[in-house]
Amino acid sequence: MVRDPGSLQHTPLHDLHVARGAKMVDFGGWHMPLQYEGILAEHRAVRERVGIFDVSHMGEIDFTGPRALAAVQRLITNDAAKLVDGRAMYTCVCYPDGGIVDDCIVYRRGPEDYRIVVNAANIAKDFAFFVQQAGKLCDIADHSDDFALIAVQGPKARALVAELGGQHLLDVPSFGFASCWISGVDVTAARTGYTGEDGFELFVPAAVAAPVWEALLAGGAAPIGLGARDTLRLEARLSLYGNDIDQTTSPLEAGLGWVVKLDKLGRGEPFVGAEALAAQKAAGLTRSLVGFRVQDRNIARHGAEVVDAGGAVIGHVTSGGPAPTVGGAVGLAYVPIALSAPGTVLTISQRGRSFPAEVVKGPFYRRP
Repeated sequence: MVRDPGSLQHTPLHDLHVARGAKMVDFGGWHMPLQYEGILAEHRAVRERVGIFDVSHMGEIDFTGPRALAAVQRLITNDAAKLVDGRAMYTCVCYPDGGIVDDCIVYRRGPEDYRIVVNAANIAKDFAFFVQQAGKLCDIADHSDDFALIAVQGPKARALVAELGGQHLLDVPSFGFASCWISGVDVTAARTGYTGEDGFELFVPAAVAAPVWEALLAGGAAPIGLGARDTLRLEARLSLYGNDIDQTTSPLEAGLGWVVKLDKLGRGEPFVGAEALAAQKAAGLTRSLVGFRVQDRNIARHGAEVVDAGGAVIGHVTSGGPAPTVGGAVGLAYVPIALSAPGTVLTISQRGRSFPAEVVKGPFYRRP
């Protein structure tokens, strides 16, 4: 993986995307494929069959040593004490004021060995924060350059990975992971993803990632770019750091209270931001991230305003776009608690025009 502050960074699979004719774009400092065949076709490929994504720009930070669990517990809002070897969990990491540092997945590889996968744009920031807050408890090492990460998603994803890596992978539970060999390469297959579909994310040594990618393509997977990745995650109502969650939002406001385990406080395991989140919960939320469906042919985009009857701004759209699987357009927005109930009609103001949108509960799409 190439890291040069003066130029766009490349993943280990970069040259394969270019050779295949992908439309490449600058994505947070990375030269990444936006699309190959087209966003709509790629979206459908994942919903109906199987697609593969290069997400090697994500970061891998490892915690090792006798106090590795204590270090992880200090950082995350969820409860890593519930993990056993070979299992993972989704979580947030917060600042002392309760704002979100990042949303991550924690993997327990052993009783003294944990890995946290962080968002690409946050690798340096997260690593510095982790060391600052927990560096005295265990060894913390950034191994982001050592791995490629390939997401295999869709109804046929598990069968494809099992065909290439072994039938034992069919027994891996959701948010579990196991080792396998694909094209002679030692791979860790984690049953996680960011599309609303089932599948795996494959941790592959960076130097030998190309044969694994090519084997997946030969097995029938379609290459998928960032454009379809965004429409897929939005339909599944999965938050995007930098859009829907960031330092100014708390997990409670973002609808991620289910990964905030305040009961860790009672077991002598406070995490950074716990006191602020407990106080916010006790006081009651003043705003909430809601999902909405646009009621006409408009599409609400990131940054659009939510306004009241008098035109005053009362909220903002954080994500929005078409929903190819379910039809129409959908989005996410922070609004006052009084307007967060399902069925509430919001007014979106965008580029001098206003249009209605209805608040809905839960994901816009759930896989069959």
